[in-house]
Amino acid sequence: MEIADVAIVGAGPYGLSATAHLQAANGLDVRIFGEPMSFWERHMPRGMLLRSPWEGSYISDPDRALTLDAYQAAGRNHLSRPVPLDRFIDYGHWFRGHAVPDLDLRKVVCIDPDHAGFRLTLEGGELLKSRRVIVAAGIAPFAWHPPQFERLPHRLASHSAEHRDFDRFMGKQVVVIGGGQSALESAALLHEVGAEVEVIVRAPMVHWLWRQPWLHTCKPVAKLLYAPPDVGPAGVSHLVARPNCFRRLPWRIQNRLAQRSVRPAGAAWLKPRLEGALITTGRCVVSATAMGERVILKLDDGSERRVDHVLLATGYRVDISRYAFLTSELLASIRQVNGYPELDTGFESSVPGLHFLGAPAARSFGPLMRFVAGTEFASRALTRKVLRGETVSKVRTILAAKPSVAGLASRALEDAPRQGLGAIVMGADYRSLGVVRSLGRRGVPVWVLTAGGQLLAATSRYARRRLSWPAGDDRKRVDFLLELAAKHNLKGWVLFATDDYSVALLAHH
Repeated sequence: MEIADVAIVGAGPYGLSATAHLQAANGLDVRIFGEPMSFWERHMPRGMLLRSPWEGSYISDPDRALTLDAYQAAGRNHLSRPVPLDRFIDYGHWFRGHAVPDLDLRKVVCIDPDHAGFRLTLEGGELLKSRRVIVAAGIAPFAWHPPQFERLPHRLASHSAEHRDFDRFMGKQVVVIGGGQSALESAALLHEVGAEVEVIVRAPMVHWLWRQPWLHTCKPVAKLLYAPPDVGPAGVSHLVARPNCFRRLPWRIQNRLAQRSVRPAGAAWLKPRLEGALITTGRCVVSATAMGERVILKLDDGSERRVDHVLLATGYRVDISRYAFLTSELLASIRQVNGYPELDTGFESSVPGLHFLGAPAARSFGPLMRFVAGTEFASRALTRKVLRGETVSKVRTILAAKPSVAGLASRALEDAPRQGLGAIVMGADYRSLGVVRSLGRRGVPVWVLTAGGQLLAATSRYARRRLSWPAGDDRKRVDFLLELAAKHNLKGWVLFATDDYSVALLAHH
């Protein structure tokens, strides 16, 4: 059985970006599984253009070297804006070739909790053990089918994610349900292949993005109103682009801003392509009945439509239970809200070591996680969390061997006395005593930070000063250390963490 530090499930933009960041961090053994850019290749129609702006379509790498600009320069040909789907897919493969050459194309069939992390079953039956699992499996399982269409056979009703092209609808009557980018662009593509199209939109009007393009193209104004990912309306865009700020807002406000930021809307450049296609607003379908090879739709105003096909461009609703590789045991352990996992600042779920990226993280970090632009923030936050976990794990291993701690301390500060350097030992138990004695015998000045009733190390004749942790949270203790260093000019001194709390404090901050 193979063993890895981190296993990443999914090779779309989020999976590729996370792998690039983690592999560059500190030599972790990172394994990534899945077919690269498969959702974009299989579930989006040819001829589609990206709604996101140029700067919001980069897949993040740690050096910011694999941008669309770099891809365009490497290919020595112009890349139009908005970016065509096929070129973006090619960009994803180019990114993979440079940053993630060792991708494993096999699917992950099952993930089970294991005493040392997780056990992954791969296609073909092979097993892999990993201390951490990053789920970046995309949104394909979350395609939403409204209940009034559930009884229609697939030949009469399908989701927009099921089509790579619309050639088979030439000469057919098609109703498109939805008012967002997917619905409007699908309608445009259907119209362009010769279908008779009607778009039915529940909202009273179609919302168009960039209705005032000068607000986006006039740089001084644009920078004030919109962050580079350009997700959300003016002003709100800057908050959405800062997920750590967004997540601190009351949930009621988060929800309202998220709805405004990702409400159904179409890019303004679609409007000319929809001339000749009928758009009906303020209406919804209340029932759908198959009649031979046609569909009878009844609308809420009492009118009917008889068409050849219904295309559901009704978006996606996150529900991680739809990920077939998550076992029922694992799902039962994950704290969820309406299908979304609850995640901490490092995208870690309530199951230690299990992380979620992309759309499942949107409830915790806001609407930026639904866009490629979110790979930058997500990959860096994830990497910090994974490295903190690795640091704590490794230091705990060191602390388990008591003589080794003192030996490391001695070697680390061998030249400290003549350089005027010293050490602060965080903790006062028997482990701390070994460090204090080892340093003190070599003439290194040692201060001891005590907490609770542990005073053993502080009573050593080598402890030149005894200090107590202040009451309060981590932030107050970090401020205490910084003020202590500034007040006593402790530049170059070394902190030695000798218990789990101190290790976690230093690793986190």
